[in-house]
Amino acid sequence: MDKEFILSQFETIEKKVEKLIAICKSLEKTNLELRNKIGKLEEDLQSKVLTENSYTEERTLIRSKIDNLLVKLKQVENIGEN
Repeated sequence: MDKEFILSQFETIEKKVEKLIAICKSLEKTNLELRNKIGKLEEDLQSKVLTENSYTEERTLIRSKIDNLLVKLKQVENIGEN
């Protein structure tokens, strides 16, 4: 084989390898960005879950207080009927 042909082939391979390296670096950067975005979304979701749990607890407490007040009103109503 001709020496220039071999050198040309090596240059072609080198350019392809450099292109692959650039693609890998780009994909690594994208991967990191996506992992960071996932982390942020998980934090947001956890915050919303905590808020929803707090809301549910508050709602349960309010419901309990209302039920207690209704029982007391019923007792007062029953006393008034006697």
